[in-house]
Parts: sequence; C-alpha cells; structure tokens
Amino acid sequence: MDVDRRVVEAAASYMADEDNGIGFVYSGWTQAALPHRRLKDDQTWQITSDHVKLLIEPGRRANDFGEPTWVGVPYGSRARLIMLYLQTEALRTNSREIELGKSLRAWLTRLGISIGGKSLKDVREQAERISRCRLTFHIQTAGRAGLVNQNIMDTAMFVDGADPGQGTLFLETARLSEVFFEQLRKHPVPLEEAAIRAINNNSMALDIYCWLAYRLHVLSGPRQVTWKALMGQFGSGYKEQFHFKPRFLENLNLALAVYPDAKVDVDERGLTLKPSKSPVPQKAAAVR
Repeated sequence: MDVDRRVVEAAASYMADEDNGIGFVYSGWTQAALPHRRLKDDQTWQITSDHVKLLIEPGRRANDFGEPTWVGVPYGSRARLIMLYLQTEALRTNSREIELGKSLRAWLTRLGISIGGKSLKDVREQAERISRCRLTFHIQTAGRAGLVNQNIMDTAMFVDGADPGQGTLFLETARLSEVFFEQLRKHPVPLEEAAIRAINNNSMALDIYCWLAYRLHVLSGPRQVTWKALMGQFGSGYKEQFHFKPRFLENLNLALAVYPDAKVDVDERGLTLKPSKSPVPQKAAAVR
C-alpha cells in the first residue's frame, strides 16, 4: 500500500505541475549511472549495461599534514540532481562556465529540495565528490569500441571552509571539462523537470526515468531487456536477483507515473520496451 501511495502521489504531483521546464543529461549517464548508496571513500565504482561500462574513480583532498584524504565517489539522488543542473545549464547557455551558489540553490529549490540543515550538508558533500572524481566511459556499439576518459570539472565547485551563513555554498562559477562538455553537446537527452521534481528523492527511479527517456522514442519495434541485464545496469548493489526485482519494480512504477506515454511490459523474462513518444517533444527540446 505504501508503494501504491507513492506512485499515486508521484503521478498526481506530475500531472498537477504546470512548469514546463526542460533538463538535459548526457546519454552515457542514462545507460550507466552513479551508485545509489555511499561506498568506502577509497572505493571505485563500476557498472555495466548493454553498450556502456562506467568506471568512476574517487578523488582526493590535499591536507596540510599527512597523506591526502580520499573524498569518495558521488552517490544518491542529490548527486544526480547536481549533475542534471550542471548539464542543463551548460546546454542552456552553450558554455562550459556555469553559475553556482545562489543559482544552484534556486534550481534545487525549484525541484523541491529545501537547502538547509542536513540537505545543505548533503549538497556540499556531493558537490565536492563530483568536482574531484574521474570518469571512464567504455562504449561499444556495432562491433566498434571507444574509450572516453574525463573529469567532470576543470575547476573545483566546492569551497572548503565556506560559511553557509554567508549565503554562498560554492564558487561563483565552475568550468566543465572540455571533453565532458563536447560529449554532452553531441549526445543530450531531454527530460521534463516536472517529472524529476516528482521523484527527486528516489535515485533508482530517476535512473529508470532517464533510461526510458533515452531508449523508448528511438525504438523501431519492441525490445526485450532481461532481468540479468537490468540487474547489471540498475542493481549492482544487490547480490541476488530476487532481492533486486521487487525494488526495481517499485521504482519502475514511479518512473512510469511521471512518463505516462512510456510503453513498457513486464513479464518473467524482464521488460519489453515499445516505441513511445519522447517525454519532451523534439521542437520543445530544440528551443532550450
């Protein structure tokens, strides 16, 4: 009943939302995403889908005394929302230079995230993790393989020792790395902000929504995705499939609640994806 209630609430929130804002995410992130839970600070993260393998290496913070401190890879819903902001702003302004501080605070507030207390601490922590980590996307398609090594940021977005009472959480601007920015410009996936807002605290639901937004509208016919493949992409933290499946289905229902045009069937083999309208019309996505 609690799951059903959350699905109904997400659908109601989405349907009642009159804000037609659009966000963007690099297509690589829709196929291999961040961890849902915190890892050990020195632990790398690897996840594999049909065509993409993502490796994230944690960064380190220099200390005045002793060895550098491992910061850890970004994780959870807050990290995903910060990443969505960075990518959306970069495409909106067609610039690697992105305003932070009050702009990021206002954007997160618009997505229903109140910046204060624990939420403030979480945002600061995930911002630092994003600014220091390094990504490697291994991409394979049509018998060809590619490798993209990149930092997300050229300049750090986190300010050590910043006083939250002064109203400034981050540097005034941050610069996306040139490689990441170019990949984003070549392969953007448009998303509805109203959908993101309705499921903003569910990292797996956010991942499933982004994945469906990327996959469904380009299909020429039905496509089967097995439970094994789904677990490899969305359930790396689960040891057994029977633990993963109910959790995945809960979050699939949340994602479908905010993507009403998505056509997805579920059976004992996995999912059948069917050609569906994009959540954002092509004309609307082009006027960003």
